[in-house]
Amino acid sequence: MNKKYVIASFISLVLFIIPSLVFAIGAEVSLGMWQQDPTGYFSYKGEQLSVDNELRYDTETKLLARAKIDMPLFIPNIYLMYSPMDFDGNGIKTNSFKFGDVTFQANIPFKSELELNQYDIALYYGIPFLNTLSAGILNVEAGLNCKIIDFYGKIEQPDLSLSESKSTTIPIPMVYLGVQVKPIKWITIEAEGRGVAYSGSGYYDLIGRVKIHPFGPLFLSGGYRYEKIKIDYSDVDSDIEIAGPFMELGVSF
Repeated sequence: MNKKYVIASFISLVLFIIPSLVFAIGAEVSLGMWQQDPTGYFSYKGEQLSVDNELRYDTETKLLARAKIDMPLFIPNIYLMYSPMDFDGNGIKTNSFKFGDVTFQANIPFKSELELNQYDIALYYGIPFLNTLSAGILNVEAGLNCKIIDFYGKIEQPDLSLSESKSTTIPIPMVYLGVQVKPIKWITIEAEGRGVAYSGSGYYDLIGRVKIHPFGPLFLSGGYRYEKIKIDYSDVDSDIEIAGPFMELGVSF
């Protein structure tokens, strides 16, 4: 699926959902930065390539955008998240290797690029009456999440005019679970997880954050996010972990 089509589809979905704000009883929007440290490997019709040792990807800091919409009665709540990821580096191997239908030569420098841009939408419910019974201290959410990974990988040896790339869109249905604990008025501790495992593939996205509410609807938050991307799809094989701290600025009302 074309990258522009994926982005356009996600934006169209967001625009379709926006009218639901008319009926919303609460909302939260935040923007932040996430420090992404990759480890593991990926391949395309060839041998596994280590992203940190062979491809030599460094830690990157990227945008993190979220929006939660609380709906009334029996209408499911909505959780949107956008997490762009892209890495690049220069490497060299002492042996030749295959990527796609191209064999790259030994002892010749090569460049590589990996994109794993992600779009999430979750529909979820809070456990009824739990927040009220706990005097506003505890809330638990559960539902379904659809994650779309816009994958792009490329390797080239400019000295030999060799180049190969792979682009594919990977839809992943997942389970969503979130917990919020508010021990005092101006602090909230949150944990959320998305995950699924099937047919040799697995995806886990775990987030922990602490939110501080200094005044009014404004909040500041910081935390840690860990992802494991184990995929065998459309000749792409990967087992990548991406983890690091993040900070956010947002409003809730």
